[in-house]
Amino acid sequence: MIRNLKSRGKPASDRASADAEVRQTVETMIAAIQSRGDDAVREFSRRLDHWDPASFTLGQEEIERAVGQLSAREIEDIQFAQRQIRNFAERQRATLVDLEVETLPGVVLGHRHIPVNAVGCYIPGGKYPMIASAHMSVLTAKVAGVKRIVSTAPPYKGAPHPAIVAAMHFAGADQILVLGGVQAVVAMALGTETVAPVDMLVGPGNAYVAEAKRQLFGRVGIDLLAGPTETLVIADDSADAELCAVDLLGQAEHGPTSPSILLTTSESLARATLAEIEVQLSTLPTAAIARISWADCGEVIVCDTLDEMVRKADEIASEHVQVMTKDPDYFLERMTNYGALFLGARTNVAFGDKVIGTNHTLPTNRAARYTGGLWVGKFIKTCTYQKVLTDAASAKVGEYCSRLCHMENFIAHGEQANLRVRRFGHRDVPLYQPAPPA
Repeated sequence: MIRNLKSRGKPASDRASADAEVRQTVETMIAAIQSRGDDAVREFSRRLDHWDPASFTLGQEEIERAVGQLSAREIEDIQFAQRQIRNFAERQRATLVDLEVETLPGVVLGHRHIPVNAVGCYIPGGKYPMIASAHMSVLTAKVAGVKRIVSTAPPYKGAPHPAIVAAMHFAGADQILVLGGVQAVVAMALGTETVAPVDMLVGPGNAYVAEAKRQLFGRVGIDLLAGPTETLVIADDSADAELCAVDLLGQAEHGPTSPSILLTTSESLARATLAEIEVQLSTLPTAAIARISWADCGEVIVCDTLDEMVRKADEIASEHVQVMTKDPDYFLERMTNYGALFLGARTNVAFGDKVIGTNHTLPTNRAARYTGGLWVGKFIKTCTYQKVLTDAASAKVGEYCSRLCHMENFIAHGEQANLRVRRFGHRDVPLYQPAPPA
């Protein structure tokens, strides 16, 4: 039996109440930038971020000045994280191989993995300067083979954030903007006088950035629509309350609408974790946010069996799933809906968010039911081709194609096939191929 010891303080549907205002605001901004280009971008930047530089694009001297503000240790930390992410991305890229196979005598089919030509990467930098998002987007796109990468982050306390600029630069961005919010996303997607348009947008952001990506999808590709970050901790009686509480609050501090859920077979662990969370909230510097998130969006769910936990976890389809049980691989082998798994007490979501090598841009709002997160494959188009090498093969396929086209009443399609049969099969095939009487 599955039972809740703590339920959400607010229903998940409540956060949809502001959607109409967000949607209208973004529609207005897109229309303005599409009409007035850089003038509109500058107007929004000045009004929303109080940021009005001579150019939103950083020159080489400005990039070097930003990097120069970092200590040697800070630079090494960034580069260590990028080595881990690059290494895993390169291994992932190696799994994507071109294919060519002769499926029938004289019929050759294949596919090629072709990188997107131009990508725009948005790096959040408001309340928390998301340095790691530069690694996850710019670096992954570079490993995929993207030819042109535009990367942008908002100003931080009235200036470019040195560590974000350094991370974008080290990762291989071709153009670095200091520009935030909807105006940055729209400028990259549609292009302005100073920013050439891209083919794809990636990266997390606030509700307005997510809505801009949603409205721009189709004109450009996107990675996914990221909502508030989510974490699910799966634990049994081998786990301890301190680890569970730390891992829940570690994501709750993102924002007041970030769901954090404990799923366990141990009611005693559940109650101990509830108590430990209150202890930690009394000293956590970001408790003002985390406390609201936990009160409104936190849950504690107790199950009787491991199989119940698997079923419930797949129903939740969380972005992050931290597994602290006697046999974490039990969940690796059985779960199907998750953004990323963190198996065992020695790892945690923060490792994945910042440094270990897997990508932190992951599906939220139960999108893990149908998609994974950002990886090199998101930047690559798998494009097929076909070759018919012999007259006999063309005529053989043509005969089947002709009959199938006429089942669907596609007469001109059928004639494409008929012509090949006549030309390469030396057969007299009429335009129409009536179906035999029933």
